[in-house]
Amino acid sequence: MQENIIILGIETSCDETSAAVIQNGKLLSNIVFTQEIHKEYGGTVPELASRAHIKYIVPTVAKALEVANIHKKDISGIAFTQGPGLPGALVVGCGYAKGLALGLNVPLLAVHHIKAHILAHFIEEPKPKFPFLCLTVSGGHTLIVLVKSVYDMEIIGSTQDDAAGEAFDKAAKMLGLPYPGGPLIDKYAKNGVSGQHNFPMPQMPNYDYSFSGIKTAILYYLQKKERENPHFIKENLANLCCDIQKHIVKILFQKLTKAAEELQIDQIAIAGGVSANSALRKRLENESESRDWEIYLPAFEFCTDNAAMVAMAGYYDYLIAKFAPQNVTPDPRLTF
Repeated sequence: MQENIIILGIETSCDETSAAVIQNGKLLSNIVFTQEIHKEYGGTVPELASRAHIKYIVPTVAKALEVANIHKKDISGIAFTQGPGLPGALVVGCGYAKGLALGLNVPLLAVHHIKAHILAHFIEEPKPKFPFLCLTVSGGHTLIVLVKSVYDMEIIGSTQDDAAGEAFDKAAKMLGLPYPGGPLIDKYAKNGVSGQHNFPMPQMPNYDYSFSGIKTAILYYLQKKERENPHFIKENLANLCCDIQKHIVKILFQKLTKAAEELQIDQIAIAGGVSANSALRKRLENESESRDWEIYLPAFEFCTDNAAMVAMAGYYDYLIAKFAPQNVTPDPRLTF
């Protein structure tokens, strides 16, 4: 086995163009270019995302190598996000990785985006002990994953409709907040008082989730209140954000605590973009105190889409020679 393993990671699954370098499991650089143009449209526009990736992938990779002080010829393997994600965006990252790997004559490492989010926990200390449960929450996914090793992960619960991140963003849009609205709900909620507005809890079997109902409930509630008072949202924005956020977090933890109890697992982690939410993190800390959990929260820079997590996933695949062929293709609906 090669002693000095240097992995270049490339992430282009949605609207962040990112490149990172990991050497022997240690992160040397993590460059992320966030596409601001989507704010004008209230959501990610796939075609614009693809064009931006084409424009920025070369300078982003060059910057990651520069910061890491690594030359291309020293790269051992190139990891890229194969899926899931936006089709056009994935094509850019996949095509660039394939071309670079072919030119450098190094292996390709095709990475699953959600597994990479989970493996973000192994970028820095402390690292989770196996087995652990990882609540993986983002704009497109809400999962409870049983992680037995870096190579053995099982989804034991998932959303049957919308993701938690989508619920945050759609609720924010109903409140008149700009995209992306999830972080703004978190911001305004800090000045709010909870318990002013109530919403129903979804009833789902096992460890599964549903967020379509809560979005509908919020919509009807706001419409009713605005008929009574056209200024209702503006006058109650902070309290509304506080209760909406608290309710979505409550739904997430209802199933997470159930899984932890029934499987008797006390190692609990969170991952994905929504794991940056302050209420989610605070609830995890509170649960850890009352349930004696050991908890793991990734640094904020590793919560949202980034190439460091892709490079880390690629590093572990490199260790077992799990290489992808040159004819590998992106898969927007890549399964676990």
